[in-house]
Amino acid sequence: MKYIIGVDIGTTSTKSVLYNMNGEIIEKSSAGYKLYQDTPDMAEEDPNDIFSAVLQTINNVMVNSNLPSADIVGVSFSAAMHSLILMDDKGNNLTKTITWADNRAASYSEELKSKQIGFKIYEKTGTPIHAMTPLSKIIWIKNEYPMLFGKTYKFIDIKTYVFYKLFGVYKMDYSMASSTGLFNIREFKWEKLALAQAGITKNKLPDLVETTDCITGLDEFYAKQMNLLMDTAFIYGSSDGILSNLGLGAFDSNTTVVTIGTSGAVRKIVDKPITDPQGKLFCYVLNKNKWVIGGSVNSGGIVIDWLRSTFVGNDGNLLSYEEINRIAQNAPPGSDGLLFYPYLVGERAPIWDSYACGSYFGLNMKHNKSHLVRSAIEGTIYNLYSVLLMIDGISGKTSSIRATGGFSKSELWKHCLADIFEYEIDIPENYESSCLGAALLGMKSMGYLNVTVKVKSIIGKMDKYEPFSSNFLIYRKLMLRWVHLCEVFEPEYRKMTSV
Repeated sequence: MKYIIGVDIGTTSTKSVLYNMNGEIIEKSSAGYKLYQDTPDMAEEDPNDIFSAVLQTINNVMVNSNLPSADIVGVSFSAAMHSLILMDDKGNNLTKTITWADNRAASYSEELKSKQIGFKIYEKTGTPIHAMTPLSKIIWIKNEYPMLFGKTYKFIDIKTYVFYKLFGVYKMDYSMASSTGLFNIREFKWEKLALAQAGITKNKLPDLVETTDCITGLDEFYAKQMNLLMDTAFIYGSSDGILSNLGLGAFDSNTTVVTIGTSGAVRKIVDKPITDPQGKLFCYVLNKNKWVIGGSVNSGGIVIDWLRSTFVGNDGNLLSYEEINRIAQNAPPGSDGLLFYPYLVGERAPIWDSYACGSYFGLNMKHNKSHLVRSAIEGTIYNLYSVLLMIDGISGKTSSIRATGGFSKSELWKHCLADIFEYEIDIPENYESSCLGAALLGMKSMGYLNVTVKVKSIIGKMDKYEPFSSNFLIYRKLMLRWVHLCEVFEPEYRKMTSV
């Protein structure tokens, strides 16, 4: 039998999963890495730590499976979007990996967003103007660090960095390119209006390739470290969000995918590029015939991490995720009217405000710790639901919803999602959908997969969560209040930064 490895280079860790051609998991491995935050707005990682995690996790699945290297037909990649690394002309990184969560370009992105040219760039690239994007980061570096800017030979992302280390080429797939804010999603080339704003030419960026393109000729040293043959095919793959849709079999505009991990997202695949009249939804490339529209939020599992560190246990240690859920279950649905706005690290969709900050509203003496915790979970889901409403507004109403991510380990989160969204939610038993999506794309690239026939059987069993009518009646009323207050608070966020 032949096998394929799906690799997901995530924000906090890299995961490698070894599959057979029926989509069954044979082995999996993960490795985390440090986040550098010397200032509150900074969010960087060492690209060499990430590269080492790729080597380590691939080697782990190979060694633990005890399979012959010749049985591996390919390694296919998924990666987090919006990262930026500056490289010199000798192949050395001049910076760490500046991640999507880095907010230091905020003032420059806000300035660009306020201009007419900013919206024109959004319409052509499908990427909202925000500090997360490589476009904004390059503008920031050009203005704040001109010597560093001048030394840069290539501006690349983390997946391009991994492929450069393995094969010595600078290439980026269309999907990753479409999240940079520098790529024309209709013409499939670097966008000249965005390049002009960034102050660079296209030769400063990687060459563009299809998501199903592959490369062979591994560096011998790294091939041995991964326990692979030098002629093993490496498929460029796509971005993590888009591959999550693919890994859940959500191929059409009737099905929307909700992902809740460290951050979160709501996404739908469409047959043509669609941009939002308000510039608040993204439109990224899956391939030359499919695009993905949606919105990513900063506020996913990070809210739970904040809760764990805030409500410590009696022994002074962090609470477990199970304990957090237990506390929340002591409060009723709707948290007795307490509303939470989960903007702890600024926000992308739905408000696209780097200066946004979190808040509780409606707090009174009857509220206790359980209300605070449950309200935080509900507020995170209200935020995602508001993104769904925007998506449906420009693409037609969703018929079904599938969800994935680390949140699916919690029964409370799953029931809250169904109740607030008022949909039956399908959740796969295997929540590593980006790895599976990468593997499916790799199978297609290598000629082992007829997507329309085989994908449903590969994805496997889905658990269904039905909404409770008594709960969603409560949430309907609170959602209207939540949206109204969101609009009230929005003009105040920028003022708060000067206090």
